[in-house]
Amino acid sequence: MTENAPSALAELIAALRCLPGVGARSAQRHAFHLLQHDREGAQRLAAALQAALTNIRRCKRCNTFTERELCETCSSPRRRADQLCVVETPADQLAIEQTLSYQGLYFVLMGRLSPLDGVGPREIGLQALLDRAADGQVREVILATNFTQEGEATAHVIAEALRERGLQVSRLASGVPVGSELEYVDASTVAQAFRDRR
Repeated sequence: MTENAPSALAELIAALRCLPGVGARSAQRHAFHLLQHDREGAQRLAAALQAALTNIRRCKRCNTFTERELCETCSSPRRRADQLCVVETPADQLAIEQTLSYQGLYFVLMGRLSPLDGVGPREIGLQALLDRAADGQVREVILATNFTQEGEATAHVIAEALRERGLQVSRLASGVPVGSELEYVDASTVAQAFRDRR
């Protein structure tokens, strides 16, 4: 389809493919929908992307996305400065915020260790995290990386480095989801729940 398409259309389809989970067919559908049925929406999308690329940067303190030097969370006097939650992405931070159960501060890694992909401690900002955690106010660092192999490896490396500096380190618990029945939960999740029991 795209080899005979006008170059602007081909470029739009290729650009849409950069989104996670969007393959060639989905990108074509999205492009045709925007051009055929929602040109106003396409203009809004283009303007919003341009504004985001121009205005959004990283928070100087926690590394999340913000339009100011310090994000809203880091600027808030209501947050507990003695707790620091380490997450992989701003999306993970938002997920925790939506629970309304955590009142501390954050550090966003913007990734996780993945040596096969060339992502090491320097690429995830390990030194910046260690400096942030050693500011004299932080008493507990909560590791909230994902429960994947890379997330677990990342949590382990960070925990070791923080413990060497005398900081208290905890890890989010994992296990059986609320409302589920044990017979339908996979064995590794049940095993993890046993290890993390309280």
